[in-house]
Amino acid sequence: MDKDNLKKLAKDAKYISGIYNYCDRWCERCPFTSRCLNCALAKEQFGDLEKIDELNEAFWDKLSEMLNSTLTMIKEMAKEQGIDLDAMDMKNDPNQDDFQKESALEHLISHASESYAKAVYRWFDENEYLFLEKEEELNRIRIISSQINSVREAEGINDAVEIIRWYQWQIHVKLQRAINSGSTKETLDLDELPKDSDGSAKVALIGIDRSMAAWKVLLTVFPGQAKQILDFITMLEHIKSRVETQFPDARAFIRPGFDENK
Repeated sequence: MDKDNLKKLAKDAKYISGIYNYCDRWCERCPFTSRCLNCALAKEQFGDLEKIDELNEAFWDKLSEMLNSTLTMIKEMAKEQGIDLDAMDMKNDPNQDDFQKESALEHLISHASESYAKAVYRWFDENEYLFLEKEEELNRIRIISSQINSVREAEGINDAVEIIRWYQWQIHVKLQRAINSGSTKETLDLDELPKDSDGSAKVALIGIDRSMAAWKVLLTVFPGQAKQILDFITMLEHIKSRVETQFPDARAFIRPGFDENK
């Protein structure tokens, strides 16, 4: 694309300014590709962006409903396994000043999110056979019964795995950015402006929410892995609690396009 056409696109009012600053970089699953200049430059790859946006919006709406309707059930199952999702393993030291407490919390957030990412990698590496066995099972059902239920289940599993693996490291990366930029913002005394730390933390929190919903799908598919999967959900719940404590305004951050008019 030549420079003149690029300038013309940049001035088009349909594109949301800065929408790509606080997205998760998952263009194939984004409901705003038709309003993102970055995606417009790759339109030949994605095809009809508006039609794709509608499908992606429906996809995330369905996942959001799943999270809201099953969180209570997950907590009950965790309790049966002796896991308290609401418990925090961080104790307050009355001798620590505010700076020390904040530094400790930032360290815990960074360490926990990195530990989660590495643990997820190990779990998928060690349990690859589960997915192969499930694939063979669903293929047999489809051949015998000619029903579409097995196809839908396979698609649900694939979607869940894609979500978990997409956000696996991104949660940690976004939280590192939130921690680093948070310190810079305070130094520059720009409290009256929207904080990049809050925006980055919000993207991480959304990734955590979506990952928890995706793990719920795998929890129903692989009941024999309940303990391990609930451990992952516990890790995410603890990370979420710490992030919401460290960045109390993150959930309220308005991301261009994504959170406007809602």
